[in-house]
Amino acid sequence: MAGRALLLLALLLPAWAQGSPSDGGEGRQESPAFNGLLRMRDLTPFGFLRLDMLPASAASGPTGSWGVEVDAGYQNTWALSPNVQQYLQSLPSRRKLGPAEIQAIRDLPGEAYLVDLELGLLDVTLHYKLSEHWGVYGVFSAVHYGGGFLDGTIESFHNAFGFSSFGRPALARNDVNVILDLKKTSLVQPELPENGVLDPTFGVRYNTAVDGEPWNVIIEGAVKVPYAGERPFLSTGHTDLGAQVTLQRFWERHAAYASLSGVHTEAADITPGYSRTFIPTLIFGYEYRWTSRVNLVAQGYASRSVYNHDDTDLPDLLKTKYQASVGVRYRVGASVLTFAVTENLGAFNNTPDFGFQIGWTSSPAATR
Repeated sequence: MAGRALLLLALLLPAWAQGSPSDGGEGRQESPAFNGLLRMRDLTPFGFLRLDMLPASAASGPTGSWGVEVDAGYQNTWALSPNVQQYLQSLPSRRKLGPAEIQAIRDLPGEAYLVDLELGLLDVTLHYKLSEHWGVYGVFSAVHYGGGFLDGTIESFHNAFGFSSFGRPALARNDVNVILDLKKTSLVQPELPENGVLDPTFGVRYNTAVDGEPWNVIIEGAVKVPYAGERPFLSTGHTDLGAQVTLQRFWERHAAYASLSGVHTEAADITPGYSRTFIPTLIFGYEYRWTSRVNLVAQGYASRSVYNHDDTDLPDLLKTKYQASVGVRYRVGASVLTFAVTENLGAFNNTPDFGFQIGWTSSPAATR
């Protein structure tokens, strides 16, 4: 219930903003022409609890100004090793994953894994502009785990376009199933994991442009703070450090972005046992100002796997994660509403099948 309430809050806040007095009247500040890359977290279960550097915004404000973001993200993951897929496809009918099926998976030769869940995330980010070039921010998050509601829709989509079912029809829809039997990891989580508050992130940001320049470079540093030690499915219990550089170019109705980040993290996660401690991520994106209120955004994401050969020899878990996102932004007074969808690319068994995000941003003094 707590997770659903948080997601409902994220949906209601934009409606409140649309009817707020700041949408008209004297002294109203115009929202910026561009807002930058979609501020979407990586919701991949493999490495979800590590620090993730959100892409930098293109909007900025005068010294002393505040900004607020509320982003609700949701994803469906069905990821499995080839031997588990082959086993599931051999089953004659749909069923809940019980003790017999779990043991059969664990008895398969070689390494095996199955991650079947849906995950909802709420991020609330507060920004404060210290000076023309410097700003600080804090990100406070909560997560909801569940079987969700997208399994049937995704199966129907796969059937309609002739895609593989990847063994989905063997198991009951909208359940949570996490089984890992890798070199360094043994985990069985057939029950619903705990929902709750994640570790907060605090960061500092420096931007080279002040107002109106066609080029801007943003440099950021951030730290994820484990305030209550290791908590299953909620915190690794480790302090993560990250840095990010974003290049932005603006002209007429167009904007192009490139962002490179690196994060130092440690093991313990939804899927624990990874050895890689430095995770680089690259994002490219394009934003188009379609009308005075509506912007369209498309971006691609690539991030190194948290696993190496010390952890597993399964190819899909060692591959780089690729995801593509498209979104639309709508300006209402001093607020910006965002809706975006994400699809995995290339390696389908190390990232969510599908995800979406609903966001609301308010910064009455924001400029580009």
